[in-house]
Amino acid sequence: MYFLRHAVLACLVLLAAMPAARATDLRVGQPAPAITLDTLDGQHISLDELRGKTVILTFWATWCEPCREELPLLSRYAQEHEKDGLVVLGFSLDTPDTLPEVKRIAATLNFPVGLLGDAHVPGYGRIWRLPVSFVIDSRGFLVHDGWKEKTPEMTRARLESVVTPLLERNSP
Repeated sequence: MYFLRHAVLACLVLLAAMPAARATDLRVGQPAPAITLDTLDGQHISLDELRGKTVILTFWATWCEPCREELPLLSRYAQEHEKDGLVVLGFSLDTPDTLPEVKRIAATLNFPVGLLGDAHVPGYGRIWRLPVSFVIDSRGFLVHDGWKEKTPEMTRARLESVVTPLLERNSP
């Protein structure tokens, strides 16, 4: 028993010492953590490939009522500002058994969607409240961290105050 207790303690110490990707590690004004969206239609869209564009990463699920309200707003905004260099990437936290419902919702959106498959997202932490979004500027820097908001949902006012100025800066 003595050995087992010390072995468990040693493992806990090692785990605590390992670097962990937590939402608290995100820093506005710093480069956004790398992420790739594996879309429902088999594409792989890497954040690195989108340099020069303003990007919204949105995390959602079919069972999340606030997500169902936010997704159409983001879809309209994405369509309105695609010509301005905006890209929205939708990461569904649903499980593969709900894929038909994810596809049904994704078919109504003007941005690519993929199944995340895991609530633990390297660099972004564990996605524990939905919806949550992050905004990355054209240089690849995090400019909006949804974790820091009292209410994480994107609203038209938040889009206009956070994203629209970035798009205006990118315009010739």
